[in-house]
Amino acid sequence: MKTMAISEFKAHALKVLNEVAKYQETIVITKRGKPFAQVVPHRKSEMKPTLGKLADAFVFEKDIITPLGEGMWEACQ
Repeated sequence: MKTMAISEFKAHALKVLNEVAKYQETIVITKRGKPFAQVVPHRKSEMKPTLGKLADAFVFEKDIITPLGEGMWEACQ
């Protein structure tokens, strides 16, 4: 992983960003010798959205009063 002073990054930001995109290499930007920021190349997500993945995660009750019982339902209102 490459490091670069913030002043150098500021002076050559477009060139640095193009290199990050081209070589897919992360660069750590330092401020007074300490890590300050990280420039990371963009990567397309390999995960494809799965439609209906949570379909079985929910339980739908037709009668919302019965699970509590009549007495508890009255008290919870």
